[in-house]
Formats: sequence, C-alpha cells, structure tokens
Amino acid sequence: MTSPSTEYALSLLGALVDAGVRDVVLSPGSRSQALALAAAEFEGAGRLTLHVRIDERSGGFLALGLSAETGVPTVVVTTSGTAVANLHPAVLEAHHSGVPMIVLSADRPVEMRGIGSNQTTVQPGLFAAAVGWVRDVEAPRRGPVDHDAVRALARDAVAETLGGDSHGALARSRGPVQVNVAFREPLSSGEQALPPARPEAVRPPPATAPTPFEIDVEPATLVVAGHAAGPEAEALARAFGAPLVAEASSGARFGPHLVSSYRALLDDADFGGRVRRVVVFGHPTLSRQVPALLTRDGVEVVVVRAAGAEAYDPSRSARVVEAVEATRASSGAGSADDPAHRAWVGRWVHTGRRLLEAEAEAEAEGEAEVERGLDGRGEPGTDDDAAGERTEAAERAEFLRREVQLLRRPVTRRALADALWRVSWPHDRLVLGASRLIRELDQAVPGKKIPVHANRGLAGIDGTVATATGIALASQRDDPAAGTTRVLVGDLTLLHDVGSLLLGRGETRPRLQVVVGNDGGGTIFDGLEVAATASAEAMTRVQFTPHDVDLPSLARAYGWQHVEAATRAELDQALVARYEGPVLIEVPLAR
Repeated sequence: MTSPSTEYALSLLGALVDAGVRDVVLSPGSRSQALALAAAEFEGAGRLTLHVRIDERSGGFLALGLSAETGVPTVVVTTSGTAVANLHPAVLEAHHSGVPMIVLSADRPVEMRGIGSNQTTVQPGLFAAAVGWVRDVEAPRRGPVDHDAVRALARDAVAETLGGDSHGALARSRGPVQVNVAFREPLSSGEQALPPARPEAVRPPPATAPTPFEIDVEPATLVVAGHAAGPEAEALARAFGAPLVAEASSGARFGPHLVSSYRALLDDADFGGRVRRVVVFGHPTLSRQVPALLTRDGVEVVVVRAAGAEAYDPSRSARVVEAVEATRASSGAGSADDPAHRAWVGRWVHTGRRLLEAEAEAEAEGEAEVERGLDGRGEPGTDDDAAGERTEAAERAEFLRREVQLLRRPVTRRALADALWRVSWPHDRLVLGASRLIRELDQAVPGKKIPVHANRGLAGIDGTVATATGIALASQRDDPAAGTTRVLVGDLTLLHDVGSLLLGRGETRPRLQVVVGNDGGGTIFDGLEVAATASAEAMTRVQFTPHDVDLPSLARAYGWQHVEAATRAELDQALVARYEGPVLIEVPLAR
C-alpha cells in the first residue's frame, strides 16, 4: 500500500515535470525520503534528470548552474533543519541574478513545530526577501490526495519562479520560490506507482513593449552592458550610433561598436567627460568608473531592467524601463549613420583598441626586460641591425628564438585570461569566478561572441565549481555539439567550494576544466587602498590568507585529473588536450 507521503510526493513531482521541470537536485535525508525515492523513480522512467549531492550548499549552486544554462527552473530537494539553510547562498545569488529555482523543502508537521522537536525550525520564509513566493503545505493525511490541488500548486510555483503568475501575466522578476511540504510518518513506502504524464509546460510571461528613445542630435550617448545584459545591448548600441562598454559576462562583448580598455576612456575627460546619456543593460559590477559615470551631474541615465530583483541605479534617479528602442528625433535630425555619430563611435573604438595593444606590448616588454636581466643578454640583434648586415636566415632564427622564449615564459594573469579567451568558442562554455582574474580578463580581452557566465548577482566566491558543473551538465546533455566548459578561478575560490569536486558514484562526470590561478592566497586584496598603510603582516594574515594546500593531492582525493601548467606552452597544451572526465589545471602565479 502506498503511504500518503509517497503518494503526495509522486503527485507533486509529476506535476512539476508536467509543468516543464527537467532537473531535480537532492541531498539525502530522512524527512525528504518520499521526495527522493519518487525522484529516482521518475529518472528511471526517463521523465527527469536527477543529480545527487551530499552537501546542500553544492546542490544549491549546482541547481543554479543548471537553471542559468537552460532557463528552466530546477527543483532542489532538502530534508528539514539546517539542510534548508545551507541553500541560502545559492538562493540569494538566484534572487539577485534572476535565475529561476524551486526550493522543495521537507518539514515536520505542524504539531511537531515550536515544541523543541529534533531537526525542526521555522522553514517557511527562512530565506526572507530573497524568496517572494512561499507555500507551506500541510502534511498529507490518510485518504486520497487532491491531485488537482497539487497540480495547481506545482504550476503556480513554476509560473512564479519564471516571473509570471498562474494566468501567464508578468507578476515580478524571475527568481527562487519555496514550497515547504510537511510529512507525517510513515514517511514513505516501497511501492511507487508513477502518475501518468500530462505535459503542459508553463511558459514565461510575454515580453513588455519597448520604450522609445530618440537618437541624440549631437552624439553623446554611451551604452553600458553589465552582467547578463544579452545581445540586445549590442543591437541598441548600433541603433543609437553609440559606443558599447560591455563586461566580460555581459553576453554583448562583440560587434563593431565595442570599446576595449573602457576604464581608461571613462576616466578621460575627452571621452567619458563628454557623455551626456547612458543606457544601462544588465548588472555592471567590474569597475568603479561605471557607477561614477552614472552618478555624475548632467548625465541622463536610462536603466533597462535586468532579470534580478533590483534595477541597477547607483544614482537612485535613473529612468527604469522594461525595454528600449531607438527612434529618429521628430525634427528628423540625428541618425546613427550620420558622420557625427560615426565619428563619435570611431574615436572610442579605435582609441580603445590602441590602448589594449599598448597594454599588451607594455606587459611583453616588461617580461622581456626581466628575462634579459636574468640571462645577461643585451637587446638581441642590436649589433647586427646597426651594421645593416643581418641576413634573412638570421632574422628568421631570431624570430623563432623569441617565439620559443615567449612560450617558455611563466604565465601571468593577463596571459592566463588571454589563453582561456582564445581557446573558447561558441560551442564551449566559459565560467568566471569572483576573483582578481575576472577583472584581469575584463580588462585584457577583445570582443568575441561566446557564452560566458559568472555569479555576479552578489559576486561571491562561493559555489563557483558547482555552478560551472551545472552549466556543463546541462549544455552537454541538451546539445550534442556542445564543447568543453572551462571555469577560471583563483585558489581561494576553489578552496571555498572544494566540496563540489565530489561527484558520487553514478553521477555524470562532465567535460569540465577547472583552471586555477594559484598565487597562494587572495591577491585581490593587495589592491585595497588600506594595503599601502596597514601592517603587511596583518594584511597577509587576515586578507591575503596564505595557504599551503597541495592541489595535486586534493585532485586525486576527489578522483579528478590534475595538470600543472607553469609556462605558456604548457597552458596552451593543457587547455586543448582531451581528458576522460573533469580535470583541475593548476597555473602557478606570482603574487
């Protein structure tokens, strides 16, 4: 005989799958056993994909990555007590970045709450403002389950996490929801009869009509694309005849209007100082120059609302719209193709490219200078050049010597960022952890239309490996042509989420490269203003937080391959090599 708990769990999961859910992530527990066993049955029937993780923190971020890649809400199942609280970091990130997620938390029945029962706390509303829709479901009692009510609950949960309501209207921004289900004993039964499939996917609410804005007569508009801005930002920059400042994870870092080395230009009075209107997409987080521009007097700010909970408005005075389109001024003046607008864009684009090239040349020259000092050489070939006797063969030999020398050089942060960017293509996925390296990459790489993800909702270092694992699993399952997922992290970002390296028996092992820039601690804090005046010893202990973790041993303990890439040649080879399963690529960096 099927217990009421099991019957309810089967009905609820079946309704969620019918509503469009494809992935369930769960961690083991007693109170949630009916949901866990039901999920295993659904997976066995080919109706969903199940992912099991021991640690709910890893499970939450794995669900975040799955949903970020697919756009479909992932269900996360937990038992009661602290298990639910361990989802909080992932729920916060989902809330602030607008990623759909359904927390399905098992609980004690009402008669066991508030009396000191074991593993019992107040679970409904545990996530506070991070979850805008919560349902606390009373434990099923003996008797038939109201399957229609369960189906309505499931459909409401999916609609709400997608930012709509049960009628398909736009209700709020996308983000996590919670369904808290109490279970009474018997908590499950071995008998599992799956309900028949009744697929009827819940669709996201329709897009809002765009707000028209006139193209400026005297060009002074800049388009800023922060995290998850999407290709709409690039399209609008072309329509407006405006330069495009696009962060690395914006999804808009491409096109003829893209500005390289944008920080220096925003600081320049002849560029940033001439801006009079800024249209912002996404969530900019990687520079101080962007918020400084948006809070400057005399600058009109239009914010196209992103998927997250809050519009990005550091001035608290921006005009916030759901969408935007460019229109010609009523006078007929002002066109994205007129000479003034082409000159406005051209100055930004060409100057940015020259700055980017100059920065790369300066780094290369600095490294060469160090090398010459180390090996006692002078400027190679100077005497031959002065005498004008250099032969073509000698020139070729010198060129090859320099190329070999370059490949043997240690990897710098800029070289690491450049190598990952060069090797990634549209069929791959690139994930960037919250560390010094994402800023280095954002400053150093040119435009390229590739899928890039980063957890920039709250920009924490937690859960990066788990998020990348979710992205890898979803992309490689859904697209036969999907390539490799690479995640660039610092050593502290890796260590903070080291438990997510654990892939249990029977779990899918994706094509995943975790590329770790290992400088022995948190060098991002070396750039803080206080570092110039504070005690070096204190800064090292409480901010840099040095460690001596042996990453090869760590990788082996979790069953991962480990490769060290200390030179540029080794790094290039490591990034394109074929591996059986996931690999940890360690790149030693100087502090």
